[in-house]
Amino acid sequence: MARIVIAGAGAIGASIAYRLASRGAGDVILTDRAQIASGATGKAMGGVRQQFSTAAEVRLARESIGFFEQLGPPFFQQVGYVFLATTEQAVSEIEARAELQRGLGVPVESVDASGIDGLNTEDVLGAVACWEDGVAEPAEVTRELVGRAVELGVEVHEHVDAREVGHDVLVIAAGAHSPTLWPELPIRPLCRQLVDVGPVSGLPDDLPMVLEAETGFHFRRRGDRLRLAMNEPSPRWTDREKVDQDLVADWQKRLAHRYPSAADAPVDRAWAGLYDMTPDAHPIIGWVGDGVYAACGFSGHGFMQSPAVGKAVAEELLDGESSFDLAPYRLERFEGDEVFPEELVL
Repeated sequence: MARIVIAGAGAIGASIAYRLASRGAGDVILTDRAQIASGATGKAMGGVRQQFSTAAEVRLARESIGFFEQLGPPFFQQVGYVFLATTEQAVSEIEARAELQRGLGVPVESVDASGIDGLNTEDVLGAVACWEDGVAEPAEVTRELVGRAVELGVEVHEHVDAREVGHDVLVIAAGAHSPTLWPELPIRPLCRQLVDVGPVSGLPDDLPMVLEAETGFHFRRRGDRLRLAMNEPSPRWTDREKVDQDLVADWQKRLAHRYPSAADAPVDRAWAGLYDMTPDAHPIIGWVGDGVYAACGFSGHGFMQSPAVGKAVAEELLDGESSFDLAPYRLERFEGDEVFPEELVL
């Protein structure tokens, strides 16, 4: 049986390793140039949603939600994802996306956001929610998968360059660092940051992920803290993981408006990480060279899509084809004119 070496022990690499081992692959090595979940996975927001704007992304997320449901607490809290709209145009947009999502089997519904405890909805004209969605702990989930994979015989090598490990197949799942392993990959690092504020007293256990459709500002509960994130006004195309303090202050003001009880919550922590962005914000999954397979370019969505990706990649590597349609994610799509950019990159 071929030796498969996976470069990158984040959510994607761990899921692939686990799924390969579950299928009986006996010679799988999971490597990382640093440590397990030390890259983007360990710095992620932790949202798990099926509400995307393109069918390709919805299908990946739809295929993944069942695995998160099986994990359950404490790894996954199924508290839902709520999109708020404060303009008529935004109402139309979220409703149109909801129609697409429902057509693909996602149970999205219109909701009265005023029923969410503590939320200021005076300016909200409409809202949609999917209560199957929720929040998870990316690093903890990844370590759980790695542990399961090890029990099934996978070797784990930290602080190792995957290229230095003998292999028949190299799987590139190194996020923003993937082009260092295969320069032909059209992936750019995008610096994004997150902020934890708190403690905030009285946070309801079932507070959903709350997202403003127009601005992209969103937040979730994590213990007695709130974790904040938002699309930045000027994309930072850099591999420098640096926090912009002006953005931190802006997000605190936005939170004070949307969730008044957190108006005076101090900043507990702020940090930055890297998205591995492709030109159309869809991942690259498939063979890219002789004995080289790519599973990267997830553009901020890798963790929530990792269960489906792990299963699909394992099937293709072991069976030659996957039960999941991977055609939209091939590298060759960038050679033609087809473009299907994902709008909901959060």
